Parts: sequence; C-alpha cells; structure tokens
Amino acid sequence: MRKVLAGLGLVFLVLVLSGLVGIGFGSWVFTRPGPLPDARVVVVAKGGEGSAYASLQAAGLFPDDAWTHPVFRIAVRLTRPDGALHAAELTFPAHASMQQVLFVLRHGRPVIHRLTIPEGRSALQIAALLSDAPALDGTFIPPAEGSVMPLTYDYEWGTGRAALLERMQRAMKRALAHAWEGRVPDPVIADPQALLVLASMVERETALPEERPMVARVFLNRLHQGMRLQSDPTVVYGLNQGAGPLGHALSHTDLITPTAYNTYVIPGLPPGPICSPGAAALEAAAHPADGTMLYFVANGHGGHEFASSLGDHNRHVSEFRAHQMSGRP
Repeated sequence: MRKVLAGLGLVFLVLVLSGLVGIGFGSWVFTRPGPLPDARVVVVAKGGEGSAYASLQAAGLFPDDAWTHPVFRIAVRLTRPDGALHAAELTFPAHASMQQVLFVLRHGRPVIHRLTIPEGRSALQIAALLSDAPALDGTFIPPAEGSVMPLTYDYEWGTGRAALLERMQRAMKRALAHAWEGRVPDPVIADPQALLVLASMVERETALPEERPMVARVFLNRLHQGMRLQSDPTVVYGLNQGAGPLGHALSHTDLITPTAYNTYVIPGLPPGPICSPGAAALEAAAHPADGTMLYFVANGHGGHEFASSLGDHNRHVSEFRAHQMSGRP
C-alpha cells in the first residue's frame, strides 16, 4: 500500500510540475516579442479566431511553428472578457507580442482612408474615382449628375462603395437644401434643381471665389431678359457628357451643334447640372452679386472681365485676343 501511495504521489507531482511547465511556456509564448521587424498595417480577415490568426501569421506577426497557434486559441478564450476580436485594417507595432496583438485586435482603431471629390467633377469622373478608390468593397449604381457633394470622405477598409456613395449624395441633399432655404429668391430659379443647375454652371465657368457671384448674376440677368446663356462648359458637356476636356478649343461647329445642353442653341437653363458644384458655387447661385452685367470673357490672367453692354464686352474680347497674340504671360 505504501508503494502504491508513493507511486500516486509521484504521478501527482509529475502532473503538477508538467502543468507548471506548460503554464510557464504558454506565458512565455504569450508575452515574448514577435518577429515583425517594423510597424505594419494588416487587413484582419473576417471569420473568427482562425481567420484572424491566418491573416496575422501570413503578415509575419507570428512565427511559423507548432505551438503558437494553440497558445493563441487558448489566450483568446481566456481573455474573452476583454472583448471581441475585430476584423478590420489595423496597425500593429514592431515586434508586437501575442498579448499586444490581442489588444490591437480588440481595441485598435481601424486605418482611415480618404477619398476626395474635387469641385466641378462630373458624374462619370466621380464614378471613376469611386471605382478606383482602395479598400472599398462591392459595386454601385453610377450617380446622377450633380448628386454628389464635393468633399473629402473618410472610410474604413471593407466599406461598401454603394454605402459611401449614399453618404456623398446625402451630403449634397443637405447642402442644396441649406442653400435653397437661405437663398435670395429669384423667379427664374423656381426650385432647388434649378439652383443646382445654375451652381454647376458657375462652378465650371470660374475657379475664383470672388467671381462666382458675378458669374451667377450674369446668367440670372440673361434669363430675365430672355437671352441665351451661351456658356461654353454646357456645350462641352453636351458633346461628351462630362468625360473631360474635348482635347481642342471649341469650334464654331461645336457652338452650333444642337444638344440638350448647348446653351448657345437652347433657351434658358440646361435640363440638368453639368457637374457637382461645391459649397461656394451653391452659395454664389443662392446669393448672386448685384449689377447689370450680361457678359464676361477671360482676361488672360486666370480671371474674367465683366460687362453690361455689348460694346464693352467686344472691347474686352479684343483685348484678350491681343493679349493672346502678344504671347505675354
């Protein structure tokens, strides 16, 4: 009997020592520095602990050995009260231990991407930007012209393109509603859509903030007098639906080519916007400058000369052509 008890005591001692060794080894694996040589952004795949480990191991955060994954599984279960693991694009520090990795998986902030929609881009151009933006997911229905607000949008890896486009369109709806509510009323701008169309023309005509209210005033004065708006950007849009520059200067043939957007041919505003106007262009359309201006032409210095009479306008045109002929900057 004594031999039996001694044998059982020895087995118990071995088991205890083995457990202590196992715990000590697991603790060492859990806290030792990892092999990652420098900080790295890693996309942690969806699918739970197994998918997360596969992503991390492939990215070089864990060594390729037989015991790291079992220890990782046990560590995930033992630390479950600390929170769920997140599938996201995360930044891990150099030589991150398993303990640090689990902290980042639970509490790290996802990497933020940014997509800028510049003012004056057409729906075709915006669709191309959205299609080419990295880290987005899925397809989308191309936006209607003028429906996207030009801004810089933050998003995380895996965000749906359709969801981001919806945010852009909600932003435009808010901006247009704000501009319409605070506008100076004008009978020739009967609804928010007309204001959007006018703002899109202002956006494409000038990049100078101080000129935008003046351009809006020219178009409004022409509408009041029943004059054709004669806006070159509308002619270009009618020819290529916003695909970009024509690649050549507008010709006489271009100006007389009948399209729904050619304001040298059609009366009034075109049937829809020709781009997505920014907040400044919306504000200019809602609060145009005062004055009797009916004409404007480029001055060769990045801006325009405005005139209330055809005579003054023709003089400005002659001055611009002389400037071009002189080759002066």
